[in-house]
Amino acid sequence: MNRELLLLVDALSREKNVPKEIVFMALEAALASATKKKYADNIDARVAIDRETGDYETFRRWTVVPDEEHEEPAHQIAITDAGERDPELKLGDVIEEPLEPVEFGRIGAQAAKQVILQKIRDAEREQILNDFLERDDNLLSGTVKRIERGNVIVESGRIEGVIPRDQLIPKEMLRVGDRVRAYVMKIDRTAKGPQLILSRVAPEFIMRLFELEVPEIEEGLIEIKAAARDPGIRAKIAVKSNDPRLDPQGTCIGMRGSRVTAVTNELAGERVDIVLWSEDPAKLVINALAPAEVQSIVVDEERHAMDVVVDEENLAIAIGRSGQNVRLASEMTGWELNLMSVEESQQKQEAETTRLRALFIDKLDVDEEVADILIAEGFTSLEEVAYVPITEMLEIEAFDEDTVNELRSRARNALLTDAIAREESVENVEEALLALEGMDIDIAGKLASHGIVTRDALADLAGDELVELTGMDAAKAQDLIMKARAHWFESAAEASHTSAAA
Repeated sequence: MNRELLLLVDALSREKNVPKEIVFMALEAALASATKKKYADNIDARVAIDRETGDYETFRRWTVVPDEEHEEPAHQIAITDAGERDPELKLGDVIEEPLEPVEFGRIGAQAAKQVILQKIRDAEREQILNDFLERDDNLLSGTVKRIERGNVIVESGRIEGVIPRDQLIPKEMLRVGDRVRAYVMKIDRTAKGPQLILSRVAPEFIMRLFELEVPEIEEGLIEIKAAARDPGIRAKIAVKSNDPRLDPQGTCIGMRGSRVTAVTNELAGERVDIVLWSEDPAKLVINALAPAEVQSIVVDEERHAMDVVVDEENLAIAIGRSGQNVRLASEMTGWELNLMSVEESQQKQEAETTRLRALFIDKLDVDEEVADILIAEGFTSLEEVAYVPITEMLEIEAFDEDTVNELRSRARNALLTDAIAREESVENVEEALLALEGMDIDIAGKLASHGIVTRDALADLAGDELVELTGMDAAKAQDLIMKARAHWFESAAEASHTSAAA
């Protein structure tokens, strides 16, 4: 019988073109399943087949768990009881005892056969997927095989993938038998076996479609540097030429728009804006917002944001329908874009100038004229006055060396005084509040000035209240509040678990 087992393994391995080890593992699972059926309680069994002789042994298994989690005696053992068997056993260890093995010829072939064939099918699918991935091809072309609860199952030869409902282009109607393309996002290795998860809305999908339509991209003469999409409606891609003789935009558009039209047709009519790439972020933003004409841009590196100024005539064009144009430009460039009119820009600039003038007059003890000179020279903080290279300040015609040194000294003293005041303001703040991710001395000081000195007090706030108290971004405020509340949920979960165990 053991020789027959070895012959069966060899035959299945050859027939299904899978490694013998996969067949051995399938047989072990089948024998273990048959063993479990002999017992009324739901035992955990393991079968080990000798790869050389075909002999096999069967074991019953128990996993060592904490006393309070010992809920399934059929295949668990409490740590206290396990310690009586072997003091060296620890949580997670497995205890095994030999069992009388079932006879291979009496398994009742159907159950065993199903396990074996399923394992082999999984192994075959894994091998097919690995072969596909080795080709480094992340675009799948196939036929709609069936539609399950809105998810589209696509078949391409022996490969099968699924496009989840949320990865389909909105309002796109796919039917069984339709030819379809999709981008391979990942492999989902679930209990049913590995499966390709596909997308028709990912920005990478439109990039791959252009690679198919534009040979110059595949040859490396043109690069798609970034892409953003509002699936089925509008997209933006940024292109760059590695050959000065090539116009990247014209090349991607094609003769009479043939290339971009082919991509648009694949994407259910999605309009595509082809933008010229630039290493200069401001220039890239200007290109991305076309056809709107940009008057000026102010870059805020710290917030990774830009204030983009356009005149009234271009404001609606720059924003786009429902904010679509500016949103796509922001996604493609990776910068937060704040569109404003010339008048709004002037108002913001005047407000900023007023704030800085008051800051410099107060902290540096200077008159309005000196404060205005600093603002005109581009200084926006006390830190800049205190620590920019002295040579830069000496280039200011209105200041002599003594004045520069005095201003730098006053700025440093003011910063030191502020730092000491901030430290003192958080003396009574709970350590757990200060330790929260996203919390800093400035925020903690502002909270403390309003009597909020504990993590629970912060957790009790609403998002808009925290924004009002600190002036921080609404999303960051909500995130900080949720982190402050995290220990509540942990405590509730522990209490629930303790109650269930009792």
